[in-house]
Amino acid sequence: MARSLKLVCASLRRQRFHTSGSHSKGRTAAEHLWLTRHLRDPFVKAAKVESYRCRSAFKLLEVNDRHQILRPGLRVLDCGAAPGAWSQVAVRRVNAAGADPSAPVGFVLGVDLLHIFPLEGATFLSPADVTDPRTIQRVRELLPGGRADVILSDMAPNATGIRSLDHDRLISLCSSLLDVAPDVLHPGGTFLCKTWAGSQSLGLQKRLAEQFQNTRTVKPRASRKESSEVYLLATQYQRAKGPVED
Repeated sequence: MARSLKLVCASLRRQRFHTSGSHSKGRTAAEHLWLTRHLRDPFVKAAKVESYRCRSAFKLLEVNDRHQILRPGLRVLDCGAAPGAWSQVAVRRVNAAGADPSAPVGFVLGVDLLHIFPLEGATFLSPADVTDPRTIQRVRELLPGGRADVILSDMAPNATGIRSLDHDRLISLCSSLLDVAPDVLHPGGTFLCKTWAGSQSLGLQKRLAEQFQNTRTVKPRASRKESSEVYLLATQYQRAKGPVED
C-alpha cells in the first residue's frame, strides 16, 4: 500500500484527478476517502505551488529547519527516494546543483525500487534495493569519498493493513539500513528514518543510541495527526569500519 501511494503521489504531478462521473467508478470507499483527503490537504497544494514532487518534501523541510541536518557541501544518501521530493529538498539545501557559486557543492544520491525521474543535481539508482550488497557497493562507488554525511530514509513496505505486521516490517527495513551504516556513513554523520510507532520501536532506538551521540523522535506537522508515523533522528555517528576517506 505504501509503495502504491508513492505511485499515486507521483502520478498526481502529471494528471488531474476527478471525484465525479465515470472516473470515480471502480474505486473502493477507502480509495475515495484517501483521494478526497489528499485533494484537500494543504501540503499537497503547497507542494504543487512550490514544484515539489510530493507533499513529503515538507516533512524533511521542517526537520531540517529545526535541526539543520542539511548544509552546503554535504553528501546525502536518500533511501526510498521515489518520487524524488526529499532529493529535491536535499539538492537545494546541500547546493548539489551548484546554484550558489559562493557555497560548497554537495552531492545527492537517491535509491529506490521504483523508477525515479531525473532531477538536476541528483544521481539516482533505480530500480535498486538499498539493502542489497551489490547496491551498497555501487553506492560507495558513486558517493564522493565513498561515504555519505547524511542518510535519509522515507522507506516503507507495502502495507498489509495488519498494524503490528506493518510495524515489524518497517522496523526491519530501518534496521537493515542501519546495518549498512558502517560501510557508508561518515563518522559524525546523521541518520534520519521513518518508522511507525509500535512495540519494536524501543529496540531500534536503543541501537541508534549505541551508535550515535544524540537521538530523538520527531513528528513533522506534515505527518498526518491520525498516523502513527514518526521519524527517528540520530546525529554524530560514532561507529565505522574499514578505512575512512574524506
